Amino acid sequence: MTTNAFPESDGSPLGPVDTHVESFLTHFHAAGYAGRTVRLKRSIAASFARWTMREQVAVDDLNESHIVAFVGRSPRRGKGQVRFELATLRSFLQHLRAEAGVQIPALPIEPSPAEELRCRYVDYLRSERGLAENSIRVYSPYIRDFLRQLASGSGSISPAGLEALTVQDYLLHDIRGRSSEYSRLLATALRSFLRFLFLRGETAIDLSPSVPMVRRWRQASVPTFISSEEVERVLSAADRSMPGGLRDHAILLLLARLGLRAGEVVALELVSRKNELHK
Repeated sequence: MTTNAFPESDGSPLGPVDTHVESFLTHFHAAGYAGRTVRLKRSIAASFARWTMREQVAVDDLNESHIVAFVGRSPRRGKGQVRFELATLRSFLQHLRAEAGVQIPALPIEPSPAEELRCRYVDYLRSERGLAENSIRVYSPYIRDFLRQLASGSGSISPAGLEALTVQDYLLHDIRGRSSEYSRLLATALRSFLRFLFLRGETAIDLSPSVPMVRRWRQASVPTFISSEEVERVLSAADRSMPGGLRDHAILLLLARLGLRAGEVVALELVSRKNELHK
């Protein structure tokens, strides 16, 4: 999957759906999704918003069929990319219903056994576990995809026949090429769902321990901020007895005290006061 598959803007004017794209991404930021994943979701949601405008689809008329039509507009994409688009846009549709106050009619289609099971799981998270709506919207797409994968062969869902190896195979296949944060959230959602199945008597044993833990390495990424003591240590590392050290110290001061970005510092130019007066 490449980011240029979903252009963030095609030059079209903003429509009523566009105004909800950024608020839709808020809970993904809060859940710790990787920046690349959030950018992809933004691109998909923005492209869908502009597509609805070109197709003259009113916000109040949006439903699942429009998502299917949008995703099916280009049949050459891979299955993984299609699944990612579907999951993103279904979450976006839920956001429009729940957060944006948009009354979007659902299609009069009888829900599948997989969808009924997912809805029961969501009700369990909301009523018994007391999860916030943001957390539910994070977990729900993972379980929807898991159940659809289970039903893809026979078309039916049988939690009683679920095995630990099936869950592990799905997890290992789905996290291939994904970020560590995606892997961690998927594992968390699967463990929660498997506990729900056991508590409801859908499975004879609790399969949640079969989901392996996803390691989160400490200091695996650049820290978002450093303390004032650490700032002073960085500043003192520059050797100000040398011209290069003076330059480095000045750059570090600009970064630390004025909040300039690295690109802004690189773009700075020294202008002679004498030459400026002659202009």
